Amino acid sequence: MASCSISVDPDGVIESTWNEVYHNFDDMSLREELLRGIYGYGFEKPSAIQQRAIVPCIKGRDVIAQAQSGTGKTATFSIAILQQIDTKQRDCQSLILAPTRELASQIQRVVMALGEYMKVNTHACIGGTNVREDARTLDAGCQIVVGTPGRVFDMINRKMLRTENIKLFVLDEADEMLSRGFKDQIQDVFKTLRSDVQVILLSATMPPDVLEVSRCFMRDPVSILVKKDELTLEGIKQFYVNVKQENWKLGTLCDLYDTLSITQSVIFCNTRRKVMQVTEEMTSQNFTVSAMHGDMEQQDRDVIMKQFRSGSSRVLITTDLLARGIDVQQVSLVINYDLPTNRENYIHRIGRGGRFGRKGVAINFITDEDRRILKDIEQFYHTTIEEMPANISDLI
Repeated sequence: MASCSISVDPDGVIESTWNEVYHNFDDMSLREELLRGIYGYGFEKPSAIQQRAIVPCIKGRDVIAQAQSGTGKTATFSIAILQQIDTKQRDCQSLILAPTRELASQIQRVVMALGEYMKVNTHACIGGTNVREDARTLDAGCQIVVGTPGRVFDMINRKMLRTENIKLFVLDEADEMLSRGFKDQIQDVFKTLRSDVQVILLSATMPPDVLEVSRCFMRDPVSILVKKDELTLEGIKQFYVNVKQENWKLGTLCDLYDTLSITQSVIFCNTRRKVMQVTEEMTSQNFTVSAMHGDMEQQDRDVIMKQFRSGSSRVLITTDLLARGIDVQQVSLVINYDLPTNRENYIHRIGRGGRFGRKGVAINFITDEDRRILKDIEQFYHTTIEEMPANISDLI
């Protein structure tokens, strides 16, 4: 691949190099049946990134987009892929890699929903599922495959996933993927693709290794930056509760339980151990909660997500595994039981509550030691986090 020059300022922020903006899906010359799927999914107007990125992707350009969760980027590349798919050809024509199984499954659901009227076959190729079943589905023909790097590379190695007709390669959450150490696997997958493959890379932040990967893989990419202030902190009321010390957090959470279960809530802890500890202690006090973390079997994770999506489970305690990309529409309250260890994850967590302008509330539990971190988050996002008022349930 030719190396490419990307214009980056000293903070690693990419400047947009594409100026066309489309304010309506109708103006993008999309297939009629794809438009039906877009409107059927509930989209009325394209979000900031959709207005800018869908068309260059459809035109076959390599695109590097910097945008956080909740800005509509999954639909951006899904629409571009569906517009370009040849539905008469059974072979895989598009490959999407994501860092977690949940995100891969969710992307597949979005692609299926948007392509509802198009007779497209999609498959989520993820660890924790039956290899033989994967092989059978791929053999029957799937035009779009979404997966995690390990399982996808395994399927390519076994000659179950043929790559010669893949025209479009998407790397979603590239920064997260590289920080999880998937770099070698991504390169292994990439080496099996044809030399003229179109590459779309999406990342919330642009650390040096993402830029390096983009230089290796991409040819003269269009770069699109969705600024922080266009993101999803708008519409989210943010509060903090000074719990003073760590062991007072649980009592505070139990006091808030009635408020939590009015709506659907996600509670973020920084470690798997903490997730289990909080879940056990709340359950022992007869509060109904469910928990999810990366050590759980895939089937158990699927069941819990299903219960939460359907609303039969209302309070979910989890680690940052869930912070990126999991779109549960009904979540209007997020609690940071622990403040995130890196500030980028703050927007991924609380962005759950305000996707596409939907209203939400975020409550941060802070100990005396956390005050500095809270200040840092406020400055980083140019936002104000106020002390939680007594009438919090009225705000949800």
